[in-house]
Amino acid sequence: MAEKDIIIKVCDVKKEYQLGNIDYHSFWNGIRNKKKDTSKKLMALDGVSFEIERGEAVGIIGGNGAGKSTLLKILSRITTPSEGVVYMDGTLSSMLEVGTGFHPELTGRENIYVNGTILGMTKKEIDEKLEDIIEFSECRRFIDTPVKRYSSGMYVKLAFSVAAFLESEIMILDEVLSVGDVKFQNKCLGKIQELVSKEGRTVLCVSHNMNTISRFCERCLVLDHGRLIFDGDTREAVRNYFGDNKISETVLECENSRRFTWLTREDIRLKRAEYVGKEDSSFGDGEAVILKINFKNNEDIEKLCFRVEIQDDVENPVATAFIYDFYNGYKGEQGEFTAKLDISMLREGKYRTIYTFFERDQMNESIDLDCIIGLPFKKESGKNKEIEWHASAWGCVELPELILK
Repeated sequence: MAEKDIIIKVCDVKKEYQLGNIDYHSFWNGIRNKKKDTSKKLMALDGVSFEIERGEAVGIIGGNGAGKSTLLKILSRITTPSEGVVYMDGTLSSMLEVGTGFHPELTGRENIYVNGTILGMTKKEIDEKLEDIIEFSECRRFIDTPVKRYSSGMYVKLAFSVAAFLESEIMILDEVLSVGDVKFQNKCLGKIQELVSKEGRTVLCVSHNMNTISRFCERCLVLDHGRLIFDGDTREAVRNYFGDNKISETVLECENSRRFTWLTREDIRLKRAEYVGKEDSSFGDGEAVILKINFKNNEDIEKLCFRVEIQDDVENPVATAFIYDFYNGYKGEQGEFTAKLDISMLREGKYRTIYTFFERDQMNESIDLDCIIGLPFKKESGKNKEIEWHASAWGCVELPELILK
């Protein structure tokens, strides 16, 4: 049997954070306070171990606070583990959030050269890649503009192009492909597949979108509260992630949850979501979902809107419900509302949700103010089935019965 070519090896890695206020004024006070209070700690990673072979594409999934981003920051050498060891045998490029690795005062072109130099490439080698990077990024018009003036979408387009075309052996992506238009996202996914299959690049990708993970990752890691609970086939990993234990959740405390990296507004923050009058998240025929939402205003709010996006168990979009212009409030206020979500047209199955506060511009486009992965739910049917439903072929919505005319 051929010996494995291991490019990443993570051995019993732990990462502990101290919670609460940090005293920046005195090093001695910091040590003294730490000795006084040892209870307020968070174990972001708790004994994680795995190996990745050269040329593998590996997905990393898990709920909010599972430890995904912490793991990638350790692999990217942005932070160090509290315990354990990480071995890496190759050059690395990472995209952990919008704008990572770019100097805001430098132009797009200058940042390409800086990133290439960090990877150990010569100016001649970067020159040979430059035209491909600019062409793929679709940012040619702004390539000599300081990147601090770029939109989040332009940042990601250029950052992905740099990571894809410059000669790194390991590529780390953290939810960055959720920014930008669908056409560019598909182009990025196609490029990743090419990097893995033709160039033997090693790719690690964190995403809440199971379609993205399933498209180019045959292997997937599932993290839960800092522990690695599954390492194996992607389809089985997704089923593990959407297991029955997740359907028991009826309350979501989300004030301090990590937001999507593409979100740029902080006008309002969702604090808590709850299914009213439920001990679990299973709903039968004729049973409506009663959703209670608590939020706080960081700015004055006018004509606030809210939407619930429903996705199937691999995060294909299924349906969306809206409330328009239902709230006006002032900075510092807190609000609450209860809404009824009709799921009568959904077939039986497991579903995920996304909650979004937004406002509308003059063109009736949505400007998202806060967005977070919401509570899951399970739709159960007590009716006698006319026919066995094939969700993978027919979708998750059954329209009213056809009427003969």
